[in-house]
Amino acid sequence: MLAVLAILSVQFGNAIAGSYFSEVGPLGAAALRLGFAAVILIVAVRPQVRGWSRQTWVGVGMLGLGLAGMNVLIYQAIASIPLGVAVTIELLGPLAVAVAGTRRWRDLGWVALAALGIVGLWLSGNGDDGALALVGVLAALGAAAFWALYIVASARLGPRARGVDGLAMAMLVAAIIVVPLGAVPASAAVVLDPMLLVIFAGIAVLTSAVPYALEFIALKRMPTRVFGVLASLGPAVAALAGLLVLGQALGLLQLAAIAAVVIACAGAVATSPRPPVVSAEAVLPHE
Repeated sequence: MLAVLAILSVQFGNAIAGSYFSEVGPLGAAALRLGFAAVILIVAVRPQVRGWSRQTWVGVGMLGLGLAGMNVLIYQAIASIPLGVAVTIELLGPLAVAVAGTRRWRDLGWVALAALGIVGLWLSGNGDDGALALVGVLAALGAAAFWALYIVASARLGPRARGVDGLAMAMLVAAIIVVPLGAVPASAAVVLDPMLLVIFAGIAVLTSAVPYALEFIALKRMPTRVFGVLASLGPAVAALAGLLVLGQALGLLQLAAIAAVVIACAGAVATSPRPPVVSAEAVLPHE
């Protein structure tokens, strides 16, 4: 239940952020979300960075780059295509990491199933033109690539940074990268409506503080592999959040395509012969 609540918090937080794109824009929303998330994590965690090696700082930098890329691109995707579709495509990043270098036919089968789901999403289309917006699909694919980068960097960083100290500093790095890029639309919107600061502070709590706390409690009570399988439910929850918050109704073919990708990702994690590389920090870092 804690793991599922974490996913609900993340995806509904994303949906709420999407509802304000008309005021702050996707880039402004990413800047506000990351800025507040960095402040919250730094204050809550109080990372101890003294004595960190150069390799540790490089690893934290890579984590921050992954976070920055994921946040900017997934928000750009959400602005163009339904939330559930965007999150489904983004899940290809963890799937690629899970099956990278595999020689097992079973893993190739999971990849084929995910590919079938993506093709189904493309064929199903959305809107009046009957096709997914290409810019949204490309942005979601970019977010998937940055999520894969984040997972690999997180695994390599490993025990070099105590607890979530590395994650807190990586969030700060991401904010340093993204906040200047989205400062103009964000500041212009905040001048017109100062309540946006309160709203995006709440979004940062929903998409950072609450999920991280729930994840770490959950991982003390369940195997990491099971947690990884549950994390694959993200697209389904995103589709629900998109419907309830943004009014994005999906067709049966789209829902079936999302289910195919969810099953593929869950299957790849569940049948993996090696310990999953997806850590608590890496499963939902951007959302």
